[in-house]
Amino acid sequence: MSEIIAIIVKGGLVMIPLVLCSVVSLAVTIERLLYWRGISSKQPVERMLAAVERGNLKEALSDGQESPLPAARVLAAGLAHRNPSYSKAMEVAAQGEMPILKRRLVILDTIITLAPLLGLLGTITGMISSFGIMSDTGLGQPHAVTGGVAEALIATATGLLIAILTLIPYNYFTSRAEKEMEDIEYFASRLELALLGQQEAH
Repeated sequence: MSEIIAIIVKGGLVMIPLVLCSVVSLAVTIERLLYWRGISSKQPVERMLAAVERGNLKEALSDGQESPLPAARVLAAGLAHRNPSYSKAMEVAAQGEMPILKRRLVILDTIITLAPLLGLLGTITGMISSFGIMSDTGLGQPHAVTGGVAEALIATATGLLIAILTLIPYNYFTSRAEKEMEDIEYFASRLELALLGQQEAH
């Protein structure tokens, strides 16, 4: 732990926002992992569709309104607004779910862009420090010169590392959001078929 602190101190002032970026990235990643874990099951949606096929629309609507699953809420919107258009109601509800599915991903996207730039800033300040020492003392203090170069390299490496480690969950959560929207479209189509079947039966 002391070695990590020593590296952070050696990296210069730019390490402070880099550390903050890493903490925020980790917090958002954990929050999003817990969110996706909580909505991973599709059994409640299947039970809703089964209830619709049995003709028990009230039960399906109640289950959907109480469910935390995006697909279930979209189907509930369709059931709640069967007249005049359940398909349009589900389309609007699906559009409303997209910001929830992509919530806080803009933070990860910003960190992916910002962290390397902060590392580059650390590189520039470190090199400025090195050249300043060289202009004052010449090459008589090589350790002082290399200290500025080390600061530059530490900041750059840290910025790149944070961006790389943030890019992985960002792409994962983005793909999960797209997959969830595809699932919503699939379940919405199944609900439309079930409702059409109910209309024909009556």
